[in-house]
Amino acid sequence: MFNAQYFRTFITLVETGSFTRTAQRLGMTQPGVSQHIRKLEDYLRMPLLERQGRRFCLTETGRRSYDYALRLFAEHEQFFHSLDDESLDSGECRLASPGSVGVMLYPFLLGQQQMRTGLTINYSFSFNHDIVSDLVAGRHDVGIVTDSVRHPDISCEAWHQEPLCLLVPADFTGSGLTELMGIGYIGYTGGSDLAATLLRQNFPGEFRSMRHIPSQGFTSEVSAVLDAVARGLGFTVVSRLVLETSPWQRQVRELSLPHSLSETLYLATLRNSRLPLRYLRLLEAFREHRQQEWQAF
Repeated sequence: MFNAQYFRTFITLVETGSFTRTAQRLGMTQPGVSQHIRKLEDYLRMPLLERQGRRFCLTETGRRSYDYALRLFAEHEQFFHSLDDESLDSGECRLASPGSVGVMLYPFLLGQQQMRTGLTINYSFSFNHDIVSDLVAGRHDVGIVTDSVRHPDISCEAWHQEPLCLLVPADFTGSGLTELMGIGYIGYTGGSDLAATLLRQNFPGEFRSMRHIPSQGFTSEVSAVLDAVARGLGFTVVSRLVLETSPWQRQVRELSLPHSLSETLYLATLRNSRLPLRYLRLLEAFREHRQQEWQAF
């Protein structure tokens, strides 16, 4: 007999790798966990685990069953959330983005939650590829990504453009590529492509590639990269979102360039899904907020 709880127990077992931790997480006894797995194996008429003492690994049936269970519960979550699609001021909002976007989007959404107490904001800071995987698994409803996504289960469209800033130490006196190369580049995940595009557009006769610019360091956390610039260790290129939320914004300076450039942000959702109206309202409100900020900056 089909029992969704058996699949839920199996998912937790795979994720924890332990019968004991599964029992603790689900508030069950360890024999109860073993019974759920045994009943699921009986239902499927195939073993799910290859037991090796206290350890185990998944059989081929186990791997396929785990993937199926993830899709099963993702579809259930989508169905559950769809029941309240028309409400603007209530319901759960599950979003994810890279840190370069989340540094401003997440605080903005919290402000919206304060005004509309029926909303619940669940926000994850993730890399683009992890966001796509989590959307497919049903962990998020909306992903804001910095690269266009090509995936059979994902719909992706350009959503918003954010100006890029070339930031140098506050006491930097140069203006050309040679002076920038003299202080070197501070990198972060995904930053080199933005920097290369901006430099190529503004120094077309001089810029060759980022490989020819001395590297002065790297951090995986974009919100921390301005700390290095503020200390005079190099330059970087970030979106204005990062600059405006940085505690070091007064210790750095935006270099004036002849040609401006913006980073395109993309809205990623499950293909053929319909976003509840509360999401559309929040996302549009954020875009309006950013336009007002640009005018005042």
